[in-house]
Amino acid sequence: MDTKIKIKKTFLELLEDRPLAQITVKDIVSSCGINRNSFYYHYADLPSLVEDVITEQANKIMDKYDSFESIEKCLDAVIEFSLDHRKAALHLFNSSSQDVFVHYFMQISDEVIRRYFEELCRDRHIAEEDKEIVIHFYKCLVFGQAIDWMRSGMTSDLQYQFRRFCEFNRGSIAAMVDRLSTD
Repeated sequence: MDTKIKIKKTFLELLEDRPLAQITVKDIVSSCGINRNSFYYHYADLPSLVEDVITEQANKIMDKYDSFESIEKCLDAVIEFSLDHRKAALHLFNSSSQDVFVHYFMQISDEVIRRYFEELCRDRHIAEEDKEIVIHFYKCLVFGQAIDWMRSGMTSDLQYQFRRFCEFNRGSIAAMVDRLSTD
């Protein structure tokens, strides 16, 4: 296995067990069975490893989806890493690297909502400014829900709550697109 991949895999495993502040380069290299020089060949420090892991996970999520057929699926994509790696996500969120984690959460939120609305509006003529307003609003809605859920320790069933909210508003997004369309 490639050393860099091994370092990232080991880091995620350690992050599942303990907070980021309790993980050291020594812990990582010891668990990997490599020397410190091998770690520093790939990463300048632990924060650069954290950023690389978060970036890679965000890219994996984005590469997995070509488009989204519902707003609910958008939320699922945004929180996918957090659901798959619950403890690691909470440890990152509650760490000194929270700003990096939140930045990528926002980036994923923007991308999935943008893909959803681009697909929804594909054959419609909608002013770019109006489309950006809608994308911004829904991006913030999904992002805000996800961050609030993280802040509360991921104790509630966010997917259920979001699906219920979407049931309450069924048809409202399509109706909005109809009102915005100049067709």
